[in-house]
Amino acid sequence: MNIDRGNLRDFIRGAAILGTGGGGDPYVGRLMLDQELRKGAEITILDPDDIADDIFAVTVFSMGAPTVFVEKIPNGEATITALRKAEEILGRTFDAVLLCEAGGVNATLPLIVGALTGLPVIDADGMGRAFPELQMVTFNVYGVNICPVVTVDDYNNTVVFEARDAQTAEWLARAVCVRMGGICQTAAYPMTGRQIKDTAVRHTLTLALDIGRTVREARERHVDPCQALLDYFGKAREPRYSTLLFEGKVTDVLRETKRGFTVGRVQLEGIEGSSGTLEVTFQNEYLVAKHDGRMVATVPDLICALDRETAEPITTENLKYGNRIKVIGVAAAPVMRTPEALAVFGPQAFRLDDEFKPLEELA
Repeated sequence: MNIDRGNLRDFIRGAAILGTGGGGDPYVGRLMLDQELRKGAEITILDPDDIADDIFAVTVFSMGAPTVFVEKIPNGEATITALRKAEEILGRTFDAVLLCEAGGVNATLPLIVGALTGLPVIDADGMGRAFPELQMVTFNVYGVNICPVVTVDDYNNTVVFEARDAQTAEWLARAVCVRMGGICQTAAYPMTGRQIKDTAVRHTLTLALDIGRTVREARERHVDPCQALLDYFGKAREPRYSTLLFEGKVTDVLRETKRGFTVGRVQLEGIEGSSGTLEVTFQNEYLVAKHDGRMVATVPDLICALDRETAEPITTENLKYGNRIKVIGVAAAPVMRTPEALAVFGPQAFRLDDEFKPLEELA
């Protein structure tokens, strides 16, 4: 696959849909990457199925609250500083970078680093969606060491963490992130090609591009892009169960920036074929959806809020009163649903009272 100016909008749209409301404003990520592509940069994408076992890679991403990303744009050069500092600590150079999560800005930041450094980007990530905390990745679930964690701000102030585990690293780094203005550029989870094959959610970039293209082509054919998206998931390279959860109008939004996260809930009143009320709780990303008090979807399955006419994704920081939204649910990748994975990013990891039930059972 290839990502260039011709398919960039499709890719950004698909990544934002996979981001389940989080990962930062996709518009910002698109502008940043488009700037580098306009300069003639080329990005090499590696298929995770084909990489050598001894290739050495690292995840790079922006840490912080999406509401902050709107005002403080992520910094590509600071991200490279974090990567180089990790190389210095490890005494070894990286052969490639990969995504930590599939979200608006954090899906594009590794590509921007690839464009600036010439490093290839591996078509994989640690979530197949977006999550708010550093330990909530399949890399951690299946034994990859997060450390060293390197955080850098816009002034190149650099802090390195060597923590006993990923959750402790998150706790420490989040406090520094707040001090850095609510956003910092980060490098973490250095790993080999063998570890990537064993732990990653594969072909995330390809999936995002396919999703975005599906929505665009449906609009061009003047058919319902939300339904086209549901149809796509059923026949994708790796099929996922998906369903329309609710169609409604936003009647209430509670949103705060607390402890370095965007937290709150959104309430929708049913329109068209939906009745009653849907409430969706979020922490950077949409976590659990309840229809008239009954759970209809929960993490790690994906809850995606889409404009009901265009299927453009609506992130948590962009929710507004009066938005007319279709909320769809998409089953998470199988590697995200194991008992070990649910212990790290299931409902209890977010202090929710609900037990995880697969989307297909709830539907």
